[in-house]
Amino acid sequence: MYTKQKHNVFISFYHADDQKYKNYIDKFLSKNIINKSVVAGEYNPDNSDEYIKRLIREEKITSSSVIVVLVGQNTKKRKHVDWEIYAGLDENINGNSGLIAVMLPSINKTPNGGYYYRDMPQRLADNVRTGYASIYDWEYAVRNFDKIIEIAFENRIVKKALLDNSRKQMRRNL
Repeated sequence: MYTKQKHNVFISFYHADDQKYKNYIDKFLSKNIINKSVVAGEYNPDNSDEYIKRLIREEKITSSSVIVVLVGQNTKKRKHVDWEIYAGLDENINGNSGLIAVMLPSINKTPNGGYYYRDMPQRLADNVRTGYASIYDWEYAVRNFDKIIEIAFENRIVKKALLDNSRKQMRRNL
């Protein structure tokens, strides 16, 4: 009997705005993944940025094979989201993760049904442009969650040459 492989998935998002979408994934879609995401309140915000960055990288992202970025209206402004994407794509940290953009309902579509790069975190947009990262709207993503995780897992190898992690890391929130 074939047993589907569970993938270690890190979900990056802006906690203040988009926690309800992360909660939905946790409640309804996480049975086939090993969720490596940060839980609200897990890290003390009074700690230094470098310390928090190191903890997230070592405790969460190092063992993740797919990074899912929930893109809401303010996600692009968050330094922690940028750091999480950077760490997930860094060859030296975990050999690079697959990368998925899930566009939340708060993000407007283009007239042709796509999305604007300006609404995404810049590092994510770089990788959507190259073809390394896949982009999905929320409705499609929740109906096909296991499938998109599997595609991203495979793409981390198949599309590795398209990965772009050259941008400098954000130093502060915008």
